[in-house]
Amino acid sequence: MDTGPARNNSYGVGDMVDFDSLEINVFSAAEPSRDLDEVRVLLAACDLDLEGDIRWFAAARGDHGLAGCAGLAGNTIKCVAVAAQYRGGNLSARLLEEAENLALRQGHAHLFLYTRPVNIPLFRKCGFYPLAQWDTVAALMENTPVGISHYCQNLARHYRPGERIGAVVMNANPFTLGHAYLAERAAAASDWLHIFVVREDASLFPYAERLEMVQRGVAHLDNVTVHPGSEYLISRATFPHYFLRDSHLVGQTHSAIDLLIFRNYLAPALGITQRFVGTEPYCPVTGQYNRDMRIWLEQPSRSPSPPIRVVEIPRKCQASGWAISASRVRALLKEGRLSSVGEIVPPSTLEFLTAFQRPECA
Repeated sequence: MDTGPARNNSYGVGDMVDFDSLEINVFSAAEPSRDLDEVRVLLAACDLDLEGDIRWFAAARGDHGLAGCAGLAGNTIKCVAVAAQYRGGNLSARLLEEAENLALRQGHAHLFLYTRPVNIPLFRKCGFYPLAQWDTVAALMENTPVGISHYCQNLARHYRPGERIGAVVMNANPFTLGHAYLAERAAAASDWLHIFVVREDASLFPYAERLEMVQRGVAHLDNVTVHPGSEYLISRATFPHYFLRDSHLVGQTHSAIDLLIFRNYLAPALGITQRFVGTEPYCPVTGQYNRDMRIWLEQPSRSPSPPIRVVEIPRKCQASGWAISASRVRALLKEGRLSSVGEIVPPSTLEFLTAFQRPECA
């Protein structure tokens, strides 16, 4: 992201470039185009990858071609890059401003930005503030100095005293007997348990429906608070998919940023001392995320905040020996096998699915 020393070129570095003559335009990244091809080339020259979730680009052009770009995916700015010969003239700030204006026109006022830590001072001047940083690899910033603090102040209203304060984060798409088992085991091992429902609407069941299923599914537990999800926990904003080429490093970055925010902000607000997860036999990404928890939550050296114990609970299985999963429920719904669904979801979820079953699941 506009980082590092400029490469040698025949134009000099900024001293022979007329920055006022640069034209910035916005184009859609939804369809292949010459503009998108040029952006891909520029990103490659800056050791960046073009991410598929970007829907818009602000691009600056000069006499020597594409000078810079900034991508927008929802409320997250990513893939900010400036060609070597155009560095030194504050072009990053101009591109960032254009991306911010575009986001505002689309109804996004709260924005996030991913960059390398070396760029934090640059983007501070543009009104972005650091949230989390992994060494020299990645940093997440937001366009308000009080966003995370206000969120944690609201969380703190639900603080409950105790030596063993637990947390579970679940998508519940939909809520199954497996989720119920995890919640019950975690609640039994905690003085109080906080359950967070992933807010991102990227699932078959919309967030509001998933939240309701979880609330109904754990209503029998008297030491549990169900929290609405947020952009600060397992969201598109907390997962940078765009500027590291090495896939293993990208995966590490996803986990590091998300878990550092949890450890440094959310957990202290509620006094959380332990986080519970179910074993993951099917999804490699979730399985790796569970393993990464032990690195970013348990190891003292990873954060100035107190370590958080990670407790892995064996997944609840059907009589056949197969672990209960939400993906299996969705598959059965698509096949119209609601009676089979009833074997692996609690009555509250079955009642919900019977009442709100979608045409595509029939």
